[in-house]
Amino acid sequence: MSVLSKADPRVPSNWSRRFKNHQEKLKSGDVYQVAEVVRNLAARNRDASLSAAERTMYDRARINLISEIAPALKVSAEEAEQYLDEALAKGVLKPAKEPAKKKV
Repeated sequence: MSVLSKADPRVPSNWSRRFKNHQEKLKSGDVYQVAEVVRNLAARNRDASLSAAERTMYDRARINLISEIAPALKVSAEEAEQYLDEALAKGVLKPAKEPAKKKV
């Protein structure tokens, strides 16, 4: 789940390019690329709201990833979802550190 821990600096800021890029990754069927889509859209959702199309894509990608995690870890879908949420919380959804305060 190291894919979920770091933000991808190569995610296009243009909506249509970003959407197409994510579609291609999902079509690949590669679990790591699906994890990248989940990571990128989770981070995007934290910083700005997702469009309806991106929200649908995010939900489907999560379901796909959970269905891969559950048998790999030999856990239920609910436990796999919790595992995914915890991995995202420790990674791209981790709150940014506040800048150090200057001494006066």
